[in-house]
Amino acid sequence: MSDFDAIVIGAGNAGLTAAATLQRAGARTLLVERHNIPGGCGTSFRRGRFEFEVALHQLSGVGVEGQPVSLREGLFQQLDIADKLEFVQEHDLYRAVIPGQLDLTLPADWERAITTIEEAFPGNGSRARAFFDLVKAVAFWQIAAKRGMPAEEIDPTLFTYGLRPLRQVLDEYFEDEALKCALGIYWTYLGQPPSKLPFQDLALTLFAYFEFKPWHVRGGSQAMSTAILDSFLRAGGEVRFNTAVDAILTEAGRAIGVRLEDGQEVTAPDIVSNASLPVTYAMLGDIVPAAVRNDLASRRIGVSGFVLHMGLDATPAELGFTASTSFINLDADDDRTQASWHSLEPARGVCVSSYDVAPIGFAPSGATHISLMTLQYADAWDNIAPQDYASTKFAYAETLLDVVEHITPGIRDAIEEVDVATPLTMMRYLGHPGGAIYGYDQDATESWLFRNSERRTHVPGLHLAGSWAGIGGFQPTLEAGARVARRLLRTKAA
Repeated sequence: MSDFDAIVIGAGNAGLTAAATLQRAGARTLLVERHNIPGGCGTSFRRGRFEFEVALHQLSGVGVEGQPVSLREGLFQQLDIADKLEFVQEHDLYRAVIPGQLDLTLPADWERAITTIEEAFPGNGSRARAFFDLVKAVAFWQIAAKRGMPAEEIDPTLFTYGLRPLRQVLDEYFEDEALKCALGIYWTYLGQPPSKLPFQDLALTLFAYFEFKPWHVRGGSQAMSTAILDSFLRAGGEVRFNTAVDAILTEAGRAIGVRLEDGQEVTAPDIVSNASLPVTYAMLGDIVPAAVRNDLASRRIGVSGFVLHMGLDATPAELGFTASTSFINLDADDDRTQASWHSLEPARGVCVSSYDVAPIGFAPSGATHISLMTLQYADAWDNIAPQDYASTKFAYAETLLDVVEHITPGIRDAIEEVDVATPLTMMRYLGHPGGAIYGYDQDATESWLFRNSERRTHVPGLHLAGSWAGIGGFQPTLEAGARVARRLLRTKAA
């Protein structure tokens, strides 16, 4: 007899929702986490009188109360945590800035966004409406296709536009380059520039934020991670922190358990891994099927991030932060910006999260807590000697401040607390190759149309959940864990 019905490796977003979904359905589940707290990227930490949000910039999919097909009314209700979380709504999607060329704040509402675009770019309101109609159509039919609707029943709009580069679609609908930049700025959430990003990815992102609004959680993503863990524990689940998995045990080619770092072996007929695919398959040793080896060899490790966390002794208004989320790019050359992520060339674009425009409770009165983030690959740090690491990361952090000073002159004077994370930091805490935050590079070849690691591992009893098996980001990974668990449960019940 097995020790458990299921073992979940990793307490990141997908690991937590997978474990809670399994346990609440009656499957005896063990959750194993190498860190001392749950959450993975969904955590926070303290410096002085500030608490810092690690990674959540905007939570999509929450929806307003009563809105169907939302995290609030769906997953969070199913896990019995909806009324245990306090959500903080952002009323703007973002502020998009290119110094001297663009400064547009886009409301988180389809109609108000069209009005704002018409006011800022006269004559483009009707173009924006047509573009948003396309966004809605591609998002809707993409969701329908993912849920199993036969291809012959899907509107051809998805196949006409879905895999086209975002840049081509923007060029078809608009002439003004600044407006194109403003409407495509979420590309930095997805890790691919408009010349490479499949339009369907941007469409789904815009739809999620417009239709269900951008949100934060009071108490940060750590509060959400803790609430999901509590749901798991209330249902009788067992969790072991500070515990790494050394190997996934197999018998006749099937996963049957895990060996922990202390040598203990724990058995279960189903193993759900929230670890990266390279790490997960390395745990299998020599039995990895050739099909998996060939698949992994064809994929590229994705981008990581460089983050400057700051506690500032001034209010958002005093600093000039008018939106919770701001994207500041030095110019509209997105391809050059993406190329710079492989180097320590000064930052060319920064995402600013100001967590006190709509306060989440991490900063004292009269102060504010912000993060500055630029994407960057870990190979940018390959040739930095250990003795030069600290000075190099702080020198690079200064270049992010240089970008942000275009909208907040003198921000350096307000700094009270600061902490800097590089791709090597991400690698250490997440255990991901390259510190990758989205899993593999999210280009067209990683589309759900071409790959679906979440559905098949070629190893019976082993299930994959998280950004490395699908789409990165908070909402996608939260949903992925629960989806994998439900699929596992259906298989057992059949």
